Amino acid sequence: MKKLLLAGAALAAMTAAAQAESHMDEVKLGVILGFTGPIESLTPSMAAGAELAMSEVTESGQLLGGAKVTPVRADSTCVDAGAATAAAERLITSEGVKGIMGADCSGVTGAVLSNVAVPNGMVMISPSATSPGLSETEDNGLFFRTAPSDARQGVVMTEILMDQDVDSVAVTYTNNDYGKGLADTFQQAFEEAGGEVTISAAHEDGKADYSAEVGALASAGGDLLVIIGYVDQGGSGIMRAALDSGAFYRFDLSDGMVGAALEENFGDEIDGSIAQIAGTDSPGADRFAEVVGDAFDVSGPYTGESYDAAALIMLAMQAAGSVEPGDYKSKVEEVANAPGEKIYPGELGKALELLAAGTDIDYVGATDVELIGPGEASGSYREITFENGKMTTVGYR
Repeated sequence: MKKLLLAGAALAAMTAAAQAESHMDEVKLGVILGFTGPIESLTPSMAAGAELAMSEVTESGQLLGGAKVTPVRADSTCVDAGAATAAAERLITSEGVKGIMGADCSGVTGAVLSNVAVPNGMVMISPSATSPGLSETEDNGLFFRTAPSDARQGVVMTEILMDQDVDSVAVTYTNNDYGKGLADTFQQAFEEAGGEVTISAAHEDGKADYSAEVGALASAGGDLLVIIGYVDQGGSGIMRAALDSGAFYRFDLSDGMVGAALEENFGDEIDGSIAQIAGTDSPGADRFAEVVGDAFDVSGPYTGESYDAAALIMLAMQAAGSVEPGDYKSKVEEVANAPGEKIYPGELGKALELLAAGTDIDYVGATDVELIGPGEASGSYREITFENGKMTTVGYR
């Protein structure tokens, strides 16, 4: 009997120790964004959005018995596939992350997915990689995105232009997967709607002089110039050359061009121009702004999508009862979609409690998340005009 009591006491002690250890467990999540490169002015707020969700979960003490979530940043550069691949490999092999929030730009996202995530069985949720080509990539159910595909953006661009009686446009796009993919989907939608694309020409990032490119665009003509590019790189260079030469004064700007740098660098020079970027006026967007306060700029591109991407990873872990990607990948769409109790920003602790109790949730998040197969976000877009040197939201589509 004494031996049994001792054995029972030892077992109880071991169980208590295991439980205590579980409360101290650390779960690392990768945050891979272009902290350098053509969108470096956009990524600080995106990273802050993702890390806010991680802090919220840690502070709740509800993830798998009280696990702490630690973000580990890595630089995708946005444009260098080799550097992004190496950064992602470090996250997995050296840092031991259990999920990746990112990457950001479509080309590097595809490279990381094919070369690192799939071979290592790692879940990735991108907040901003929008190339339609990513829908066709073999991902073994590991890849999701909280921003809608550019197949949708091309249609929205067309709708906005048609509503403004724009009949013809010249198009320039950054020479990569994102630029070419969006340029093609836009041209198809615009021409099907009866519009004319006078020219669709690629531009390279990193050049000091874009006068030759603008000369070709000006020769083709058009009611305005569509710029599909990056605000911290060639897209802004094209716009500056167009303004200085008088070739164009009005522009339609893709999502990669939308950022505070536009107001700082161009001001009222581009009044009357338009843009569109993934966004929603759902209740979740207002709640996200309340949760963030003045910690960072919630109006910046893809901040809400970054919060949602990180949140989905952690909620899927809870639903699966495991931090292993192979275990929780099938739960991502389950927690994102109905049926279940709706979950908004600031309610991640509540969501974790519900999941632990076996209750379904429908994660609405900051961007009205709804995932459609395979891992796509249905998404909506914020329509922007430039007035008095400032970006003004005029509606959602």
